[in-house]
Amino acid sequence: MTHFIALPRLARLGLATAIALLSGCQKEQAATPDTATTNTADSTITTFRHPGVVVSAASLNLVASQANSGDATRTAGYNKVTDYMNQYSVPTSFPSVVYVVGSGGSPTEDQIRRDCILAYACALRWVKTGSSTYANQAKQILNGYSYNFQRYSTSPKPDGSPTEFRQTYLEAAWVAPTFVAAGEIIRYYQVNGTGAGWSSTDVAKFSDFLNNLKNNYVNNVPGAINDTNNWQASYCYAKMALGVWFNSTAVYDSGYDYLLQIMPQLVYSDGAIKELRDRDCVHPQYTLTAMTYAAETARIQGNNALYEANGQLIKNGWNKFEDAEAGSYSRNCSGSQIFPGIETAYNYYGTSKLASLRDRQDPYGVSGDKTFLGFTSFTHRSIGTVR
Repeated sequence: MTHFIALPRLARLGLATAIALLSGCQKEQAATPDTATTNTADSTITTFRHPGVVVSAASLNLVASQANSGDATRTAGYNKVTDYMNQYSVPTSFPSVVYVVGSGGSPTEDQIRRDCILAYACALRWVKTGSSTYANQAKQILNGYSYNFQRYSTSPKPDGSPTEFRQTYLEAAWVAPTFVAAGEIIRYYQVNGTGAGWSSTDVAKFSDFLNNLKNNYVNNVPGAINDTNNWQASYCYAKMALGVWFNSTAVYDSGYDYLLQIMPQLVYSDGAIKELRDRDCVHPQYTLTAMTYAAETARIQGNNALYEANGQLIKNGWNKFEDAEAGSYSRNCSGSQIFPGIETAYNYYGTSKLASLRDRQDPYGVSGDKTFLGFTSFTHRSIGTVR
């Protein structure tokens, strides 16, 4: 089994380009199609599908139809969307500077995490109901950040010590794909042939906002730490999502290729998740959820390679987390919150062990710290191979 699948392609690109790709440099390298061989890490995508980040037009059509037809299981998942919207009001003001706090939070850090998921919830509610009220609420949030956000900064940790600036890179990698997922629906989806009416001016401004996140923060993740962990997994997912938005194979493949390369360092061959073995019960789920959402995005784009890589390594990682939840692993995670990525992983793999894990906290809304997309029991439960 080859672990560093990306290296054949990197060797052909040349040393300078290879180093740039692996370091996540701010200037994207041009895509290099390789039609002579099939054992490279290239995604092979030439035309992107939209919406194309974690959900697709076909999957949204399916789940909206089922919910509107009174399907009890789908409705239970959809209720998580409305619960979230009932908990948080659509904001009328948006921060120009978001202050990141290591091992803590700030009002602006909490707001941007909360709001990007709220925009996604509004978009999903528009998909289900067809009411322009919810599309307009989603646009209000997306435009609010597009026209107001300027930069990330830092504030001291709760103990008074300084927050390292590199934490801003990770924060941007968490919110960027959620903003993109919401934006993809509002930009491309149609309810009964009618779109959300997002103006080209506002779309362009939103692209500027995403470029700010990508160029000044997300791209810096790989070189920010010496370890390989959930930071890089989050980076890869974010770059793939951003690549879909920008219709850029270069941006997309910078995440896709890097993820294929590092997956064996994130989850070992026996399924043990690095951060479950070495750290706690929360951070390994950042890794698993980022990898799962990256794989689901690739699946929507027509490529199942991430799901299948290294003997279905993503499945093996979730399996090991079920062992921890069941108390049959060296780290006991019994009772820990399970991240909504499990619903998406179970839809693809459909194994009894993943069913056991997802059934522990079904239906799934949003994780407590709001770092990744949620509402997967609405968007992914039993959707099968639709894309």
